[in-house]
Amino acid sequence: MIRYLRTFVVAAETESFSAAGNRLGLTQSAVSTQIRRLEEELGYALFDRTGKSVTLSDEGREVLEQAAHILESFEGLKQTPRSAGRGPVSLGAIATVQHSFLPKALLRFRQEQPVAQINIIPGTSIQLLTRIDSHELDVAVMVKPRLGLPADLKWLPLIQERYVGVAPEGSPEDLAKLFRERPFIRYDRRSHGGHLVDQFLKRQGLWTMDSMEVDEPAAILKMVSEGLGCSIIPGELVPVAHTAGIMVIPLPGRPLAREIGILVRLAAMNRQPIATLIDSLAAEAQAIEQDRG
Repeated sequence: MIRYLRTFVVAAETESFSAAGNRLGLTQSAVSTQIRRLEEELGYALFDRTGKSVTLSDEGREVLEQAAHILESFEGLKQTPRSAGRGPVSLGAIATVQHSFLPKALLRFRQEQPVAQINIIPGTSIQLLTRIDSHELDVAVMVKPRLGLPADLKWLPLIQERYVGVAPEGSPEDLAKLFRERPFIRYDRRSHGGHLVDQFLKRQGLWTMDSMEVDEPAAILKMVSEGLGCSIIPGELVPVAHTAGIMVIPLPGRPLAREIGILVRLAAMNRQPIATLIDSLAAEAQAIEQDRG
């Protein structure tokens, strides 16, 4: 029943059985079956179904908050007085974070928690969201998700990372001319960060000659430095200023930025090592913000 309640909460947050399935690692049919069985057990409909769209029924809206509290309480049961605060911390982190401010944040953490064990799991933001939602991770440092979050997760913003254009030295500085002359290495549109680039290009009316699509900004930067093309990437946590053979092109219009932050399960926040880790990450992110002035 707990599994069905979790599926209900995610479906309510996403307003889509298909999107809920993507988040939970289930097929749309499995989500529909779990919701139907929960409705049969409760004795009333949780969603109004019209064709392929679903919206919360009046009863569903009334019990959504209660369902989220039940899930939170269930997670709390896993932290018994004897085990609370013990065991390794499972931390997910995107590659940009691992190669930038995470090591210094962990140094801060180690000063307060010298014996705590941390398991660091790499992944894209989409992968980390799925793993924290399935309780494989306690906390993740990632790009803010586009979709709404389940009630048992909390988002803590850290850094607004601005985007820049990057191209091999000697390239045109005008973006329209640059994109006509150079292949474009696209930041993966399936990620939120790549989606922002896609929106920017459409807003500016810029056409690109796409040659490849990559999810990792540092890998894109390396490809640009080797002369494989040009790109638009987040430019503050990757070593743009220290990469040879690169020219940086400011972007026109309002600033384009992605938000990097901490996604944590509410039930895990009462563990002292996790609270200390969050404070350490926030302190290091604040130091970065102050350095860039």
